[in-house]
Amino acid sequence: MTREHAPLPPLVCACASLRRAARAVTQAYDAELRTTGMNPMQFTLLHFLSRFGEMSQGEVGELLAVDTTTLTRTLEPLRKSGWIRVRSGDDRRERRWSLTPAGERKRVEVAPHWEAAQARLRGRIGAARFKSLLSELAVVAEAVRDTGGM
Repeated sequence: MTREHAPLPPLVCACASLRRAARAVTQAYDAELRTTGMNPMQFTLLHFLSRFGEMSQGEVGELLAVDTTTLTRTLEPLRKSGWIRVRSGDDRRERRWSLTPAGERKRVEVAPHWEAAQARLRGRIGAARFKSLLSELAVVAEAVRDTGGM
């Protein structure tokens, strides 16, 4: 049995609209990943490091628009689990992160759950709208990236 919902009203604020959508999507991905022992941000980091290879913490933070404190809190449990490793960069203050073989195995194990969440959202909003959403969100992030917000 499905519950009927009244459509959500558009909000006049981009920030509130994006945060509402982000919370709703995160809840859906959380539900799908619940049995894996990993949350969506942790999976994103494993996926990101698998795709792009070793990166500095600053590079990861910039590309994912995550502040240093939040990123450190998210990376540390992954390191303790043995899924990622950290080493000092050329400047000893720099931390460089990379995926371990165990991390790649965990990413592969969790990927079907993440893909199910992706497929569910894509199915609900349509493939074309889903693809457009990803593109438009990248445009929005880029528009405010180098301006300290705007």
